[in-house]
Amino acid sequence: MIHGFDIGKLVVMIVPLLFAVTIHEVAHGWVAYRLGDPTAKWSGRLTLNPIKHLDVMGSFIFPLMLFLFRSPIIFGYAKPVPVNFNNLANRRRDMILVAVAGPAANILCALLSGMVYRGLVYVSPWWGHSFFSGAFLALAAMLQYSVVINVILAIFNMIPIPPLDGGRVLAGLLPPAQAAQLERLERFGMIFVIVLLLTNSLNWILVPTMKLFLRIFLGGGV
Repeated sequence: MIHGFDIGKLVVMIVPLLFAVTIHEVAHGWVAYRLGDPTAKWSGRLTLNPIKHLDVMGSFIFPLMLFLFRSPIIFGYAKPVPVNFNNLANRRRDMILVAVAGPAANILCALLSGMVYRGLVYVSPWWGHSFFSGAFLALAAMLQYSVVINVILAIFNMIPIPPLDGGRVLAGLLPPAQAAQLERLERFGMIFVIVLLLTNSLNWILVPTMKLFLRIFLGGGV
């Protein structure tokens, strides 16, 4: 602890965050590649190396600001993986599949992290007070936060506003004329999303959904 700056707590949050945003982007690129678009592969983005995906603002400055302002959740994002939808065989259908891939990967990570976390909790009575108990608690905290951040990323990105993944899904489901109108709003989309979040306008759907997933993955005590 340095002047209230808990480095251990920051590491416990940053490591799962970096992996969550990395797997999210890799999933987009991998599905696009399987559907005929090699753009992400050619860009060297089909890798779990987080350095290839980091965004200075989204992966470092923004999470650090949240941490310093004592936000209960450390949140961030990576550079969007490049996808050329014109390379896809069935553009509208495949755009939906590529968009869903990121949140689906996060839900899978949350599920696996939750399973390991609950396994650790089950065996915790046998650990007792030992040298390994500190590492055990740190790992448990990291897995717990992995569930939280992956659930948040999945649900947040499925908000049906472009450029979020949910906006891509909605554009793929709408008739072409309406989809084109929605896509034209993309440059204003994040401003709109931020306003909705700051005014808590989405809490009525986001909070109950997050609590449901967290209860499923972490147990009834959440």
